[in-house]
Amino acid sequence: MINKVAVVTGANKGIGLGIVKELCRRGVSHVYLTARDEKRGVEAVNNLKVEGYNPLFHQLDITNEESVIRFADFIKTELRGIDILFNNAAVAGDYVTGATYEDAKRVISVNFDSILTIEKYIFPLLNNNARVINVSSDLGHLSKLKNKYWINTLSKDDLTLVNVKKFTEWFLDAVKNNTFKEEDFSLPYFLSYVVSKIALSAYTRIQQKKIGRGISINSLHPGFVKTSMTKETGMLTIEQASDTPVYLALDADQSIKGKYIWFDKTEKDWTNISLDLNYVNPSVFKELLDRRAREMP
Repeated sequence: MINKVAVVTGANKGIGLGIVKELCRRGVSHVYLTARDEKRGVEAVNNLKVEGYNPLFHQLDITNEESVIRFADFIKTELRGIDILFNNAAVAGDYVTGATYEDAKRVISVNFDSILTIEKYIFPLLNNNARVINVSSDLGHLSKLKNKYWINTLSKDDLTLVNVKKFTEWFLDAVKNNTFKEEDFSLPYFLSYVVSKIALSAYTRIQQKKIGRGISINSLHPGFVKTSMTKETGMLTIEQASDTPVYLALDADQSIKGKYIWFDKTEKDWTNISLDLNYVNPSVFKELLDRRAREMP
């Protein structure tokens, strides 16, 4: 038994659920499956118990400050703190190409802004030498940008939260005012998601610099995984994709801090826009685009 408290957000399905299962399989004593929807979360926990695992459930809507505060109060009252935190909850957005302001704002709110709320209320409850894994994406690598100003800004050693917020606001303003340019990006797909995950990966580096207490914070691309978000297309199963996240949580050296980790456990230089990170089978990606396009509003 590994006597640690682990929390996984957005964990009633997909990669989050796979991470919960793998943490339980590895023997972590307290694994909290959290989800916005209590019914779905409880159902997921019960299904895992049928399989012989014993996770715990707590409702947590990362976009709702009161929900985050309630969860923080629970941790303070019932537990000794958190040793492992997976910031996994995310949405892809409704649009394959282009974006509406409302949808773009929602995606950035869930995938990035919520991290600031978690940081405010949950980070003080992290134990010394805790590990935080921000689940990002290959679409969250800086190479997905072509806009030179934002490449230079986001790769700075003295990057600040203000800079990152201005980046997301730049995108939202461009969408809102119809001044959006696809040539600012290296591919024309899922751009609200791209911006949100670039912001998350960039901010991970800032979080690490200011956290202290031996805590490690890394961002992670878990792979192109067969989940509901990818319409069950992909190159990895959920079980396969859960290996590297749990490796980061339990096995990786604590000295790995503020890094961008690839699904094969290797570190990729997040600021190196010349890296060739194109590993996805084109036919599988086309299948994803086709399935998503059929469901667009």
